[in-house]
Amino acid sequence: MMFRGAFMPNKICVFGDSVAKGVVFDHVKQKYSLLKNGFADQLANIFSLSVTNYAKFGCTVTKGLELVKKHLDKIPDYDYIVLEFGGNDCDFDWAEVSKAPTAPQRSKTPLHSFIGTYREMIRLIRENGGVPVLLSLPPIDAERYFQWITQGLDSDAILRFLGDEAHIYRWHEMYNMAVYRVANEENVPLIDITSDFLEMCHYQSCFCADGIHPNEKGHAAITKQIVQFVQASPEKALAHSPSAQSLACG
Repeated sequence: MMFRGAFMPNKICVFGDSVAKGVVFDHVKQKYSLLKNGFADQLANIFSLSVTNYAKFGCTVTKGLELVKKHLDKIPDYDYIVLEFGGNDCDFDWAEVSKAPTAPQRSKTPLHSFIGTYREMIRLIRENGGVPVLLSLPPIDAERYFQWITQGLDSDAILRFLGDEAHIYRWHEMYNMAVYRVANEENVPLIDITSDFLEMCHYQSCFCADGIHPNEKGHAAITKQIVQFVQASPEKALAHSPSAQSLACG
């Protein structure tokens, strides 16, 4: 299946975290495993693309920048460099939070550092002949994630730190909003993979037991959103130009 009317790349690479890698939680084996048909794999099949996936489990934008630097010589070889970061950056050391819920706690990447490092990554890619494209973040299931992170820890202490369970969702969304901001200010194309989830009556069915990793259904939803973006975007939407505008599909 091949779509026409937009610039169709032949070769892309992906830098990101476990969502981009296609990691899911296997509830039968009770461990994380790699989905055989994650959204990157599905896109490769749909568009007959060569996709190199550099994404890693637990990867933050800081680690992502290190990986980009490691593979810098390959950047010009790809039509687009797809970036997906934020889910790990906004996370906390929950064991430490459990021990000292009233003490100051830092997320893995403070918001100002997240924004600054993401900008640095984008500019480095461009300076070396690459065309970055950002993905927004899928939402999380705050209730399920709270249950997940408090296993074996003092859930009351963690709740005291948060104020309410939904704060996890709001904190995560703050980083997602930062992704939109960076894309807009750096004039980078952005593919909105968030909105369709939020329009669902029960988007939680698209996520694993941990509340943060999209399951097979979730990856299919991400693929659908990216395909819609590509179909709706004229060639200029993903032009090889630093002046390309931030775009999102509905």
